[in-house]
Amino acid sequence: MTQRRTPSRRRVLQSASALAALTLSPSIIRQAAAVDAKGAAAGADVTGRLARYMVSARDNALPDVVMTECKHRILDTFGAMVSGARMHPGEMALKYVRGLGGEQQASVIGSSFRTTAVNAALANAMCAHADETDDFEPVTKAHPGSAVVPSALAMAEKEGGRSGIEFIRAVTLGYDLTCRLLMALGPDLVRGSHRSAEGTSSTFGSLGAAASLARLDEKGMRYAISYSSQQVAGLWSWVKDEDHVEKAFDFAGMGARNGLTAVTMVQAGLTGVHDVLDGTHNLFIALSTDPKPEEMLAGLGSRFYVTETAIKTFSVGYPIQSPLDAILTLRKQNGLTPGNVKSILVKIPTDATGIVGTSAMPDVNCPHLVAVALVKGAVSFVDSHDQALMKDSKILEQRAKVTVVGDKALMDPAAPRGAIVEVEMMDGKKVEHFTKFPPGTKENPLSTDAVSAKTRDLIAPVLGAEKAKKLIDQINNLEKVKDIRSLRPLFTA
Repeated sequence: MTQRRTPSRRRVLQSASALAALTLSPSIIRQAAAVDAKGAAAGADVTGRLARYMVSARDNALPDVVMTECKHRILDTFGAMVSGARMHPGEMALKYVRGLGGEQQASVIGSSFRTTAVNAALANAMCAHADETDDFEPVTKAHPGSAVVPSALAMAEKEGGRSGIEFIRAVTLGYDLTCRLLMALGPDLVRGSHRSAEGTSSTFGSLGAAASLARLDEKGMRYAISYSSQQVAGLWSWVKDEDHVEKAFDFAGMGARNGLTAVTMVQAGLTGVHDVLDGTHNLFIALSTDPKPEEMLAGLGSRFYVTETAIKTFSVGYPIQSPLDAILTLRKQNGLTPGNVKSILVKIPTDATGIVGTSAMPDVNCPHLVAVALVKGAVSFVDSHDQALMKDSKILEQRAKVTVVGDKALMDPAAPRGAIVEVEMMDGKKVEHFTKFPPGTKENPLSTDAVSAKTRDLIAPVLGAEKAKKLIDQINNLEKVKDIRSLRPLFTA
């Protein structure tokens, strides 16, 4: 009698896979195979080429304009971190991280304690996005600064105090990796799959900054890229967060923590996959239905995304920057008052209505903030965070006049966050204004004085006027700073 053999686990799994494949339609199988082949062919040695650039970037001189724009983003993010340390999400992050303890490797913003670089990056990044003051890249929808700068700060301290010029180059690299990952995946494809562009990209931003300051070699860069790829995450469910706490983690804290974790694991000698961006099962084909791996490398060394992000002039969600600029422009030009305005129609890109149309958070609620602008003639940091104004009778009366709609015509890749505000006055007169590029965009940039003024308003109430001035001056001359640790007394309690 023939002996029956028990199928091996491998054979069972193979049979199950074959059965599953048979249940898929031929078109789905062909599509998956095509995506895999396209990703593998178009992205030849993306991992290696990126790793080698990352190694060289820490020694490559940057153009003067890139240096200046990078310092602007660093200064802007310090403003977000310091002010965020005294806001609810930041306070919760600091309390959480303080409880973790850990080796005193890096400073925590606005506090008197130090902790591990990973923990410090997590806390400082959550502080950086505790509010809507951090920068934003309009095409990819990434928020690079809030993850990149805290990661660079933590690693610069951990490594014994890197210089200001090394810090600038690391931040520049972090911005590049943040935005290029989304360009390689396809920003709209990421958001179309219910993923968060902000969360998806932030780990790579942190990776770029931390790996540069850790001075990893090519092999180390490859492993760090792999560990970072395994941690890329982010769901668009953050829009349901009413407290801005998880949002601070989703946008910034998570990515900063992940990138630092990847780099410090490699520093500790852990090995990994050396080509995670290439071949079968690579990151791009795992997260995109139409990946363009070469976008990860396109323009590296000549196009710097740190010059392309928008610095917010208002401490509100980015889709509200243009509506506020437009209503305030109309108010000034036409003498608008609550008494002579009958109705206000705000047109924004269709993908922004679900973010700022009806949010419970005042700084992410477009109708509310437009009403505040009409009543007050400005929207201060305090105004945009005043929960009581959400119930103020004068504001509610004007808010009832405001209608926010999505306009497909504003889904313009060249100006993805423009807005049109149309106002009908009581006498029947109609006026409108189109803000295509709000102040702070690359097309309408802020000066060093303007960025400094914004930062001063954010940090002086926390640090005091004297400390705030010294910190701003130091960052505006960061390339002359020999040891980042020398800044510690200026941003800690």
